Amino acid sequence: MELLAAALSAACALDQDGSAGQLGSGQLSDLLRSLLGLLYQEYRDKSTREEIENRRLQDSQTNPEETSPSEETPPEAEPTSTTENKAPPQINLLRNSNSRFNLWQDLPEIRSSGVLSLLQPDEIKLQEAMFELVTSEASYYKSLNLLVSHFMENERLKKILHPSEAHILFSNVLDVMAVSERFLLDLEQRVEENIVISDVCDIVYQHTVNHFSVYITYVSNQTYQERAYKQLLQDKPAFREVISQLELDPKCKGLSFSSFLILPFQRITRLKLLVQNILKKVEEKSDRESTALDAHKELETVVKACNEGVRKMSRTEQMISIQKKLEFKIKSVPIISHSRWLLKQGELQQMNGPKTSRTLRTKKLFREIYLFLFNDLLVICRQIPGDKYQVFDSAPRGLLRVEELEDQGQSLANVFILRLLENADDREASYMLKASSQSEMKRWMISLAPNRRTKFVSFTSRLVDCPQIQCVHPYVAQQPDELSLELADVLNILDKTDDGTWDRVGMGWESLWKGWIFGERLHDQERGWFPSSMGEEILNPKIRAQNLKECFRVHKSDDSQRRKLGSRNRQ
Repeated sequence: MELLAAALSAACALDQDGSAGQLGSGQLSDLLRSLLGLLYQEYRDKSTREEIENRRLQDSQTNPEETSPSEETPPEAEPTSTTENKAPPQINLLRNSNSRFNLWQDLPEIRSSGVLSLLQPDEIKLQEAMFELVTSEASYYKSLNLLVSHFMENERLKKILHPSEAHILFSNVLDVMAVSERFLLDLEQRVEENIVISDVCDIVYQHTVNHFSVYITYVSNQTYQERAYKQLLQDKPAFREVISQLELDPKCKGLSFSSFLILPFQRITRLKLLVQNILKKVEEKSDRESTALDAHKELETVVKACNEGVRKMSRTEQMISIQKKLEFKIKSVPIISHSRWLLKQGELQQMNGPKTSRTLRTKKLFREIYLFLFNDLLVICRQIPGDKYQVFDSAPRGLLRVEELEDQGQSLANVFILRLLENADDREASYMLKASSQSEMKRWMISLAPNRRTKFVSFTSRLVDCPQIQCVHPYVAQQPDELSLELADVLNILDKTDDGTWDRVGMGWESLWKGWIFGERLHDQERGWFPSSMGEEILNPKIRAQNLKECFRVHKSDDSQRRKLGSRNRQ
């Protein structure tokens, strides 16, 4: 990666006599502003694109008998223990701002030291993984600093924004930046100590436990932040004008203001993945593995708290919005509850009348209805003027049953039966519903009655060699049952549909994707639907096996750690 040397330049300095020097906060900020080549947004994109290309290269070798580049027999090297007998020299990290290197092993100090001949290939990969964590933090700090200095502290923007608006928009970003700076300084000090990095996960662990709670505060505010930003763009033309001008500044490198606001959420998630990457490369049952496991466990706790904070805020907002739109034709049902959230909503066609081939030809048998499916309740409505919905039936989710219709021709394509064992009138009711596509029907059936066996239940996740897919295009979930994807995410394919979605593009109709996939992301076990065009299936069985092995190691070890902790607590 081209930014490594620049990150090193920003990381540390040595006195002229070669002894380790110290960087103050001001020096660090100045160095980062002047030397770092890439903003964090660019860094992440570049890193994930390289990851995807590397997988494509290996995936092209689909013959199981072929040896992938990563598994080639390495040339003979002296045992790693040799490094104990020969202490490597310290590295001079102060570089010219024009210097650019791709990897830790490409640095002149590394190559001239002869240390590469002393290290095993696996140790070199581990060094690269630890080095990436350090340099990515430096790049992240630069982007945070730009958010504060270029946007938050802009005098024109300060005059436009009321203090309360500025507080919602920028939240506790100053605390986040201070935490990042302290973290980066400790990482830099570790890199200064030796040309071969001993470890970084112990530093990650300490900072996660003691300082990273600021991320939970920032990320939990995301729902209000997004709403405030949209409202300001709509209500204050002066704000919109200033933001547009600031975004055009060469410092931003074409990146939007919103891409800076979301940085902390992206970083805390990415940091967990970087520690996972280190964990995959450390020797098993070693001290470094134990440290990486501890760091990963604490980061996972913070990430889950961040996700839960966002989820709680957005769910509350969503439930209030839905409640305002509903008018009850039947006995009113209280919608807002702390234990209730939306799973899926959308329009379906209700089919009425006798089931004869003659009457099925008329479209009068179809009428639109709208469903709000919550985790514990189904509300069936008809849309009425004023963006309102009139509720005419409801049922507890546990009393829903779905049934696929046997193939009865085109008229009954994508039709299924929804049974309410006990509806709003305390009686059984049945609805024949038609979806817009086979994908939509499948998703509704699984959402309405996920624990009931239907023709669509998939058991591929139980297979040793489960089909896998890697995300090559980011995707933002549009429905609660969908899964947002980041570049290079790897997922098990649990289920999929084959029908396409069509839309008018240009002068004609074009297929937007071949179908939908229901997947489970390996690094956090989150599940959901996404368009199949967002990813590329992993064809090489060796890569799939390696992905599962790495996933199993991380999460099995986490479970083991939790069991040990529970045992100690019981004692």
